[in-house]
Amino acid sequence: MQDLLDSQTGPTKTIHDHNGQDGRKAIQERTFTRWMNVFLQRRVPPLKVCDLFTDIQDGRMLMALLEELSGCRLLYRFRSSSHRIFRLNNISKALAFLDDRHVKLLGIDASAIADGNPSVVLSLVWNIILHFQVKEATGGLQRHLSSSLSSISLSAYPSSSDLSPQTSESDSYSSNTLPRKGKKARRDQKYHSKTIKSLLHWVQRCTSKYGVDVDDFGASWRSGLAFLALIKSINPDLVDLRENLSKEPRENIQQAFMVAHQFLDIPPLLEPEDCTSPDEQSIITYVSMFLGRHSVVDEGLQ
Repeated sequence: MQDLLDSQTGPTKTIHDHNGQDGRKAIQERTFTRWMNVFLQRRVPPLKVCDLFTDIQDGRMLMALLEELSGCRLLYRFRSSSHRIFRLNNISKALAFLDDRHVKLLGIDASAIADGNPSVVLSLVWNIILHFQVKEATGGLQRHLSSSLSSISLSAYPSSSDLSPQTSESDSYSSNTLPRKGKKARRDQKYHSKTIKSLLHWVQRCTSKYGVDVDDFGASWRSGLAFLALIKSINPDLVDLRENLSKEPRENIQQAFMVAHQFLDIPPLLEPEDCTSPDEQSIITYVSMFLGRHSVVDEGLQ
């Protein structure tokens, strides 16, 4: 499975400290790189990001990604040159394109992208994911489920600017028991992103019918049961949750990633160890791909 993953989504980097800022940034770098390559490999000829912070510096990969996501032409304006002024011009065009579509660019500038500044590059890619994937996928949910949102107790989530790496949480689900029903959602912080709130609401509706409570995009995914329940909600024949109650979290997570890849065509953007101390942005990026697949299945059944 790893060979197939590497050929499609880029190499795996070893992360020694999952709990620190550097560890979380490394997880995001790998997840975001794999996510970008899912779209870039659809091009003719295919493109591939190998080093996110380097490959984005001339603006070409960024423009190509935005073309795939939006269907608009951008690369015809690209100027290939080693001179910084042309790189800045290319990136500025891409940022102007995003700004016209109301993608949040607070603290993001062409100079930092051209320098490969890790924090700024990760922030840019996250806002692109949030706008073109998460917001797009939850758009239908916000229209059709708005009447029920007020009656559900949800753990609200931050906007793109608020979702920064957090310290690890001490609690985790047991590998041989399902989470207790009726467990109250965490309210440690106040959040306000309707897009992420809608995604969480959809996940809760999918997993709760199998006895798996999901309160967040962090600790709730450590046991692997949430991933498996999500898969089961899309195709009940793919998972038997009773068999997974006696398995270790890593085994559950590996199974979920493999099944999602082989049967739902959802590439494994994460590594099993990433779920030990989950990075919320990375979990959201991966989980939002299930919503897109769920919509495809629903349309096929209609």
